[in-house]
Amino acid sequence: MQVLETVASAIRGRMRNRAQNSEKGRGLNRWTIYKQLCIAKSGFGLNDRCLAVLSSLLSFLPEDEINEKNGLVVFPSNRQLSLRAHGMPESTLRRHLASLVEAGIIERKDSPTRKRYAHKDNEGAVEIAYGFSFAPMVSRSIEIAQAAECIVADQKVMKRLRDQVSVIRREIASGFAEITPDAHSGDLEDLFIRFREIVDAIPRRATVQELQAIKTKLEAICSEMDNLLKNNDIAEEMSASDAQIERHHNESLPESLFESKSGQKIDLKANSPEKQEPVSNLPESIPLDMVLRACPDIREYASDGIKSWRDLVDACTLVSRFLGITQSAYDDARQTLGMEGVSAVIAWLLHRAGDIQSAGGYLRSLTQKARGGGFSISQLLMSTLKENWTAMAAN
Repeated sequence: MQVLETVASAIRGRMRNRAQNSEKGRGLNRWTIYKQLCIAKSGFGLNDRCLAVLSSLLSFLPEDEINEKNGLVVFPSNRQLSLRAHGMPESTLRRHLASLVEAGIIERKDSPTRKRYAHKDNEGAVEIAYGFSFAPMVSRSIEIAQAAECIVADQKVMKRLRDQVSVIRREIASGFAEITPDAHSGDLEDLFIRFREIVDAIPRRATVQELQAIKTKLEAICSEMDNLLKNNDIAEEMSASDAQIERHHNESLPESLFESKSGQKIDLKANSPEKQEPVSNLPESIPLDMVLRACPDIREYASDGIKSWRDLVDACTLVSRFLGITQSAYDDARQTLGMEGVSAVIAWLLHRAGDIQSAGGYLRSLTQKARGGGFSISQLLMSTLKENWTAMAAN
């Protein structure tokens, strides 16, 4: 934050020097100070219509340089001024002229008859003019320039901060996409919730201080994400190492035939008639909350909401008919995956209904994979959660 304040302070210092040198020099350029007022309009209580009227008034000056020699008073009629202001109604014109006077940008120099005109000499030069004087704007030129430069400096700091925040958000979103679904799921979910809370709370018109605080919080999230990625890489390396050791151990065995204690030879490659069914065939323990967060569409099919597994089972039984899942496919999946498991899968099929042509056929395929140990509901849901997180993090 100190670095940003130093940058803004340096810019403001250069601005003050330029403004003071300009004042000591030839004079003020009317369009330069007008552009500065356009930037700093909010600080002087001006709106776009007021600035349009001011531009019209400035166009009546004889020269671009505003000084006493060239004259500071313009005296157009309301009709002339209205034409220069692109046909603005006179009532609106008077209101914005009053706003310019109140803001201290111009002042009225009234004639005895309150008309706008000028006394000229024999050569046509203006001696005395009655109308609107730019003397207040000239006297406040340094103030106007400083206000404009401060706003420009703040805008530069603001843009830099917004760019930094955007870069950090992309880094975090990439981190969510890189971590494997089943690794550190609890920490990952907690981190994502905190990340979304920060992002969702970013104001549309954030101040520099607010953006700096947001940047600090996102940097902390990014640091935690880096730690998770490192732990994830270590876990994957250890898993690969364990698999390599086991493969090396199996390959180092001299033969696949061994003798049991009774002297009978055992073929380790042969299929055992009493082989245990895969663990994946057993119903998985799946948190209900995980199903609802990964597949929120199922909530729409429960009239009283889903507060228990019983509610989810009832909703999925109804949805299975809408998806065209036959009773035999449903019963087959229930026997393999369990009641809770098949309900979780149906909720997922509903969530991906736009991408799956035949929900019934897909359910049969997943059931068959589950029998062979090649399907995990928790990994399926975690993968879907990760997709949701990545999509939301990128927004």
